[in-house]
Amino acid sequence: QVQLVESGGGLVQAGGSLSLSCAASGRTFSTYIMGWFRQAPGKEREFVAQISGSGYSTYYADSVKGRFTISVDNAKNTGYLQMNSLKPEDTAVYYCALVRTLYYRRIRQSDEYPYWGQGTQVIVSS
Repeated sequence: QVQLVESGGGLVQAGGSLSLSCAASGRTFSTYIMGWFRQAPGKEREFVAQISGSGYSTYYADSVKGRFTISVDNAKNTGYLQMNSLKPEDTAVYYCALVRTLYYRRIRQSDEYPYWGQGTQVIVSS
């Protein structure tokens, strides 16, 4: 089993920045994809970004492209989501997720990720 624990959420003013972390423990994989999703109140969970385990391949939702940066540090078994120029519409619970895969591909559907963290709240005030 893989355990994922997010941290770094909080309250920030519009235009500000936050950095989220996702610490992985338990079973580890040599090849995987880590994704970040978010869910606002009353809305469905939506894809934010993903990264290959090597760190070389990334993919972003259009709504965050140019503002968010995803990265991984395999030495620390930790993934990161740097969020800049935050907007009130970025307010949501943010989740990291992980799937073992032999090859990189774009995965936007949440149900393709078997491992999830508990989420961390991000609130952006206007």
